[in-house]
Amino acid sequence: MKLFRAFKSTAEGVRRGLAKTHDRIARGLGKALSIRRRIDEELCEELEEAMIEADIGVQTTMQIVDDIREAWSEGEIDDTAELKEYLKEELKRMLGEADVAIRMADEPPTVILVAGVNGSGKTTSIAKLAKHFRDEGKKVLLAASDTFRAAAVEQLEIWSERLGVDIVKHQTGADPGAVTYDALDAALARQSDVLIVDTAGRLHTKKNLMEELGKIRRVIQRRIPSAPHEVILVLDATTGQNAIKQAQLFNEAIDVTGLFLAKLDGTAKGGIVVAIKNEIDIPVKFIGVGEQPEDIEPFDADKFVEAMIG
Repeated sequence: MKLFRAFKSTAEGVRRGLAKTHDRIARGLGKALSIRRRIDEELCEELEEAMIEADIGVQTTMQIVDDIREAWSEGEIDDTAELKEYLKEELKRMLGEADVAIRMADEPPTVILVAGVNGSGKTTSIAKLAKHFRDEGKKVLLAASDTFRAAAVEQLEIWSERLGVDIVKHQTGADPGAVTYDALDAALARQSDVLIVDTAGRLHTKKNLMEELGKIRRVIQRRIPSAPHEVILVLDATTGQNAIKQAQLFNEAIDVTGLFLAKLDGTAKGGIVVAIKNEIDIPVKFIGVGEQPEDIEPFDADKFVEAMIG
């Protein structure tokens, strides 16, 4: 399986997306780190409060602050200047070097299954992925398999027209599996490089939703045994800790391979990326930093931490 690394992270894009998170953390850390002072328990508590407010999460925050206390007690760090650099390195270490490359099929089409609850920014995120593949000269096909939500098919069709990419669709209420199967046939017949499959974000119960997603995955595997090559879950960054619960639930149903954290520019809770990485073993591959199709950045731990902490 090949890897696709056409996405290039820009420091400016990440800074723009994390502006609100940076302001939140900067306010919290400002009191603690604005002047050079010795590390003490009061400082650790101020830092803890600032990190929790940025939605880094209680569990993750406690782990980081405990590490800081240990480093302080062992004489590795002594004052706020050293603490800030230590915090950056600790966050970068925790985030690790996740591979943001898209796994491509050895023989086209590469099938990317995209999931996410309604309102998470799933449709816009699909448009962002489609634009990047198109801009790389790849032939893109969209499958409108979210047939349960009113206007979902129409929204995806509007994006396909704007971006100049093909789409396979049925009427609202049609069988999502049938739409997916037809899209797979079309992708093979038209020699598409990439097929992006949209899926339902809400049914009557979570059980129904997960069963439907599992069905779509099985339809794909019957037609192309090696697919889907990527399963991307779109999460709304503004939901904070709730995003972790969503990721755990979806992962049980469809084996998520990567996360797309949308609406990061609209929240001060960007620290949720750290909590996600620490609590569930699914890499954040992309972040959404605006409403336009070009507002997408591959996740880069170094750029992310520098933009968040400064």
